[in-house]
Formats: sequence, C-alpha cells, structure tokens
Amino acid sequence: MAEREQWQVSAVAAEIYESCFVPAIFGAWASPVADAAGIKEGDAVLDVACGTGVLAREAFRRTGRVVGLDLNEGMLAVAARTEPGIDWRAGDATALPFDDAAFDVVVSQFALMYFPDRAGALREMWRVLAPGGRLAVAVWAAIDRAPGFRILADIAGRLSSPKAADLLAAPFVLGDQGELADLFAGSGIPDAGIDLREGSIRFSSIQEFIRVEVKGSPLAGLIGDEEMPALIAEAEPALAQFVVPSGEVVMPIAAHIVTAGR
Repeated sequence: MAEREQWQVSAVAAEIYESCFVPAIFGAWASPVADAAGIKEGDAVLDVACGTGVLAREAFRRTGRVVGLDLNEGMLAVAARTEPGIDWRAGDATALPFDDAAFDVVVSQFALMYFPDRAGALREMWRVLAPGGRLAVAVWAAIDRAPGFRILADIAGRLSSPKAADLLAAPFVLGDQGELADLFAGSGIPDAGIDLREGSIRFSSIQEFIRVEVKGSPLAGLIGDEEMPALIAEAEPALAQFVVPSGEVVMPIAAHIVTAGR
C-alpha cells in the first residue's frame, strides 16, 4: 500500500494538501530539514517528490537556486502557483532527469515511504549529488509515535476496510531506525546519520482532522460522504484526549531526518 502511484491525487486533493496538510503537518518540518541539509546561499538544491513545494520554498528562501521534482502533475500545478521562481519538473524519483553531480544539496521530505523502489530512488539522489554535497531525507517514525493516526487507522479499518487502515498506516512504514539505516547503507550511501525529532500536528477540530485525512488523500475513494458521520462519531471520543483548551486538536508525531555527505 505504500507505492507512490497510489498517491496520484486529483487537483482538488492537491489544493487540500496545500491549504490544509501543509499548515497542519508538513510546514513545521521544512526548516528543520533545510537546516539538517545545511542549505546556504548559492547552493543548487533539488527537492525530490516535492509535492506542493513547502520544502522547496524554504530552500528557495535560502539560496534562490531550487528544482522541485514530483511525479504528480496536480501537486506541481499548485506548487508552480505558490512560487513561480522555482524550477518545477515532472519526473520519477527512480530515474532523475539530471546529470551526475548536478546539485550541491538534495532533499526529500516525507516521500521516500511511497516509492515502489526506495533503494533505487536513494541511489539516484546520491548520483546527482556533487562531491562535497549534502543529502537530507525525512521520513515519519513508527506509527506508535503518532497515536492519533494509530487510533484513526484502527477505526477506519473496522468501519471501512483493511485497505483504508493500510493507507493511514502507509506513511509510517520506515519507522524502524535499524531498517532505515540498512536501507541507506544498502543503497550505497555510507555513514548516514539518523536523527529522531519529536513534533506535533494541529487541526482546528477532530472533524477537520478526519475530513482532511480522507478528502486530501486516496482515502477519498474508499470512504464516501455517507460513511463519514459514523467515522467521526467513533473517532471523536477516541481522540478527545488530544483536544486542547482552545478546542484545537494537537497530536504528537515524530520523524527521522537522515543526513549524509558525499
């Protein structure tokens, strides 16, 4: 269930991704990943599987020389509107359309989990990285470090289908640090460092969290409008522990940021 092809989302879902997922989940990680990569003025940067471009935009603020590549045309259309100064390219992470040693920095944020050939994608990132260059790749840690998603996956699996539960759990498939280290070493990337970072996600309400998770992902094809009330009714009491006094829902989540120098 973790193949990238299953995340070919519609234009509507790409808009939801940028307007909802980015501020609630992904935006907070762009600066730490850029810091881990050591992006500085003058660097040529490649963001692999850039989505709507939150990390690419952070890199662009630091250097002004950024290529954002993604397989998903809907994501790229939104990305191009948000920052026309970045060179947005359609392409496959396992066959990057760039020369060897073309970039000073290669980054990728929360995408490696979905590649059908993860080792192949990492080898390509390493190939296009120049000598002295820096690689930084962020993946989610184990789902047990994201209890809100664990709860929602369990409920969706019961009320909808095992496939729905698998889709919600898919982002966390690289959560084992030992297996992650082996993946990088086996891809020809020596001495990669793995840094576990704690974070959180924030939504205006439990209902909004569920709506965004369903409508902004392939879950929309599995959980229809008629099923949403039952999902919300069961999830609200289970997720009530994460509601803060403002009424927002704030849930812990952790990520691994993997770095290596060429």
